[in-house]
Amino acid sequence: AALIGPLFVPWTVKEVDWSAFRSPPDWAKGHYLGTDQNGRDLLARLLQGTQMSLLVAAVATFVSVTIGVVYGAIAGYVGGRIDAIMMRFVDIMYALPYILFVIILVVIFGRRPVLLFVAIGALEWLTMARIVRGQTLSLKEKEFVEAARAGGATTRTIVFRHIIRNLTGPVVIYATLTIPEIIIV
Repeated sequence: AALIGPLFVPWTVKEVDWSAFRSPPDWAKGHYLGTDQNGRDLLARLLQGTQMSLLVAAVATFVSVTIGVVYGAIAGYVGGRIDAIMMRFVDIMYALPYILFVIILVVIFGRRPVLLFVAIGALEWLTMARIVRGQTLSLKEKEFVEAARAGGATTRTIVFRHIIRNLTGPVVIYATLTIPEIIIV
């Protein structure tokens, strides 16, 4: 609500209207959605909740996509034993209870929201890594990767310049599916 300004939301999140407890919308007083049981403006609280939801979605999705894309691309491109080990780690992480990690992260990071958002993103990368790995397995057999190998490109260059750049479509689609999942978490 602080970003919207007093023009649209005349009440702040913490202000209490002592004359309006659980009141319906009142345009004259500036309570466009009414007040809660403590006399606080519902529109201001709704906007603050929306801001927090979008912030957690942006930060956690960015972290999730970054870790998942790099991890999955490396596993898929390198292949063999390294791929098997990396994917078994993903399987182990899937097997452990998610709520256990969240509790541990709250204990470690305390009540600092941004660090908690980063931690949530650091737990949500598993599916992204699997999707990217599968796409990388098909991309590494394409002609442009063979041409880069023949041209003397290093593995790092091939993965980051050629493979990851061609994963944009599936990554963007899955990232948009990750956003509501992270908001719910």
